[in-house]
Amino acid sequence: MKLMIIATFYIFLSTLSYAENPKVLLETNHGDITIELNEEKAPITVKNFISYVEKKFYDNTIFHRIIDGFMIQGGGFSNEEMPAQKKPDDPIKNEGKKSGLSNIRGSIAMARTNDPHSATSQFFINVVDNKNLDPGGFSADGYAVFGKVTKGMDVVDKIKSVKTGSTPLKTLGGVGAMRDVPIKKVIIKSAKLLKKKSN
Repeated sequence: MKLMIIATFYIFLSTLSYAENPKVLLETNHGDITIELNEEKAPITVKNFISYVEKKFYDNTIFHRIIDGFMIQGGGFSNEEMPAQKKPDDPIKNEGKKSGLSNIRGSIAMARTNDPHSATSQFFINVVDNKNLDPGGFSADGYAVFGKVTKGMDVVDKIKSVKTGSTPLKTLGGVGAMRDVPIKKVIIKSAKLLKKKSN
């Protein structure tokens, strides 16, 4: 009987380990941010994000759009004298409706164009509750949340408070001035998938 209880306990522990959500560490020039990804509720989006992390797409990129009282956005422009947009992979399906996750403070979501299924590499971290970005708010499909900040929200708050202005950026379509760009660069030095804890 004791052996059966012990075996059941170890199976339970094994299940807990397997069910642990993946986490990504963003190392920035303002400090570290740890993000827990919700693989169960947003599997397509999480797989997409991890793919960019694993091929080091986000390393030495910038947060190129920062609006205090709204969000900080990154994942698309390289850290050059004139930041240049990196060519991303194909767009993914919007999981905003399916996931049921909300754009609350500390959540991470996919940036996109007016096309609901246009998200590629760019993401944003909500610095306040932005429930109008959920499905049925600004748009029927909403902006897909796929995780949350679990450590380093103080770093996010430092970043949201930096001075911004209108700055020329090199997009895939040519050079153009963009608003809400940090005057001093906010750099993502690296993005790393953290190893799951072993028992």
